[in-house]
Amino acid sequence: MQKRNVTIGLALVGIITIVACAAETLDGMASQEGSVPLFEVDPFWPKPLPNHWLIGPTIGVAVDNNDGIWIVQRNTPEQFAARTEIGLAQDPPVADCCQPGPPIMHFDQDGNLLHAWGGPGTETGDYVWPGSNHGITVDNMGNVWIGGNGPQDRHILKFTSDGQFLGQFGEPGADLDNDGMNFGQVAKVSFDEENNEIFVADGYGNQRVAVLDANSGAIKRTWTAYGNATEDGRYQHQPYRPGETPPPVFRTPVHCADRANDGLVYVCDRPSNRVSVFQTDGTFVEETIVAPQTLSQGSTWDVAFSPDPAQEFMYLADGQNMKVYVMDRESLDVLYSFGDGGRQPGLFFAVHSIATDSNGNIYTTETYEGSRLQKFRYMGMGPNPGGDTGPAWPSDRKSGGYGWSF
Repeated sequence: MQKRNVTIGLALVGIITIVACAAETLDGMASQEGSVPLFEVDPFWPKPLPNHWLIGPTIGVAVDNNDGIWIVQRNTPEQFAARTEIGLAQDPPVADCCQPGPPIMHFDQDGNLLHAWGGPGTETGDYVWPGSNHGITVDNMGNVWIGGNGPQDRHILKFTSDGQFLGQFGEPGADLDNDGMNFGQVAKVSFDEENNEIFVADGYGNQRVAVLDANSGAIKRTWTAYGNATEDGRYQHQPYRPGETPPPVFRTPVHCADRANDGLVYVCDRPSNRVSVFQTDGTFVEETIVAPQTLSQGSTWDVAFSPDPAQEFMYLADGQNMKVYVMDRESLDVLYSFGDGGRQPGLFFAVHSIATDSNGNIYTTETYEGSRLQKFRYMGMGPNPGGDTGPAWPSDRKSGGYGWSF
């Protein structure tokens, strides 16, 4: 009996040790040579929306400091088929279902919708809602920021988490110029809490990064490719050609400008298939071309970082090729990709935006007819599968964890 108790005790110690090892941070596991983060789609996330709500083209996703997930989507009637999608919204209604939901939605980790708000009006303040909202970011105080890429969108809006209007930076309808006050169809913003600055992917009209004072919204500095000055926000370019020498100015749109923990800023020059890296003052560091044969809308739509302190991995959304790249952030090497075109869970139609939570999970949104939000669960570290792995389905639906089995 004594030997049996010792054996049980040793077994319990072993179990505790295994559990403790499993609870190590991503940073610790990433130190294993050749190991990479792996993911599986959660096909039941998020949960069904209330009120027969639908979401339209979903063009922004963010994760707040409490691991709440936020999206911005285009909910105007022209984004839906009136007869077949939003019968409830017709006058008179032609069906029991459905209707567009509010443009801003906030979900918890279980996929429950916590609250939703937004859109034109002055109920919470005097502001102009973007003609085509684009991108969403939640700052360290829990405030929500959005841009817009409509023809007259020259501004950024700031709200509290429950939708109370706080500020409008830029003047809707203003000329496209560099007067230090307005923007050019902003794609997305990110934050530098240490220096109280905002980095703006500016955008569809301008072709630059703009850095703002987070309190006043005043533009402090701007740059384009290679840190070059932006004497004029608009430049004419030839279409991208595989093998070209990258142009000295970004093409349009400049689709992301995201600051990492170490102060490096990653900029998506989407039509050029280019991710450019800068210091916060605009000093050029390096660049990479991803999927260089990609034409049309380009391969570099949005980036997010792994949650370990070093942010060892970067995730790149590619809406033209319908996949997400897992990259080494330091070397900018693509390690592998997941996804493909399609409507089923784990596939994409124009994956547009990407974000991560503190547990390492990935969230993606899809624009155009994709009109969807998906969650990819972080499954731990493992050997690099390499190449294009296809849809990130649960391993019991695949052969060997990655790759199709027919």
